[in-house]
Amino acid sequence: MLANYEVDLHGHTNRSDGSATPEEFIKDAVRRGVKVCAITDHDVIPPRTITIDGEEKDIQLYAREQGVELMLGIEVSCETYIDDTHIVCFGCDWDDPFFKELDDFTIRSKVNNYRQLTEALTEKGMPIDWSEVLENNGNPIPEDQVQKKMIFELMARKGYFDKWSDAKLYVKNAKDLVGKREKPDAAYVIREAHRTGGYVIMAHPHLVSEPVLYQGYKIHRSVYIEHLIEAGLDGIEASYTYDKTSYSGKLTKEEIIDEIREYYGDRLFISGGSDYHADGKKGVKNPREIGDCGITMEEFLANERLVSLLPPR
Repeated sequence: MLANYEVDLHGHTNRSDGSATPEEFIKDAVRRGVKVCAITDHDVIPPRTITIDGEEKDIQLYAREQGVELMLGIEVSCETYIDDTHIVCFGCDWDDPFFKELDDFTIRSKVNNYRQLTEALTEKGMPIDWSEVLENNGNPIPEDQVQKKMIFELMARKGYFDKWSDAKLYVKNAKDLVGKREKPDAAYVIREAHRTGGYVIMAHPHLVSEPVLYQGYKIHRSVYIEHLIEAGLDGIEASYTYDKTSYSGKLTKEEIIDEIREYYGDRLFISGGSDYHADGKKGVKNPREIGDCGITMEEFLANERLVSLLPPR
């Protein structure tokens, strides 16, 4: 089935917690009729090359040969005490020392906190061994590639919850499980991304639960977003697969799109994406498909900055 949108600016491969290789990701986009897609893996800089039949190629040029334009980005998990604050950065200088420091910081933070989470879940009567997490449902990974979603998926596979998203909500709302893992300040990430030439978009704003606990104060989500705008935020995601993830609010996808456009359309680029993880390959029912959400080609082409990040023709 063809995608709902020709442009999808939010997606993941097996370089973080997705199930598709970068090559499979590109082919999935072509199969769905997507014209512009984006690899925005969690907390890891994007791949600049791809190996096809033993030959290393520029990944954006390879994607173009297959029939789709590929954007390269990173989705940075931010804010220790504000769940799901994710900042998508495009067009950065990926060789800048900031990204090596971010990588080292994130790996230490994730491994320490996620091991503690498995121990806490075991004490709660949901036994999970760290080796099971790294086994990753038959796709073994090293510790430095572990993602929290892998724990949620394991909780579902072991029958503790029906779906990974239910497991995520349980962990998100269980205040006595384990402390939050340390994450960078979102405003700092925005400033550093800009310093390295980047363009910055806030992902899935309505996954950020209210009230927001920021610097010891409880504030409305909109107040927090204003803080990010003051820090230099360039765009915000409106069209997103809230119906296929851990969203617990009352608004429909369409109502969220209308709200985001009304509040921020005159100040920010209105982005969109599916948050594609190729979950169908893991047997997830009704998985997010690439192009389920996104923006139109006209909206993308009107953003000269993003268009400039594609290879020249």
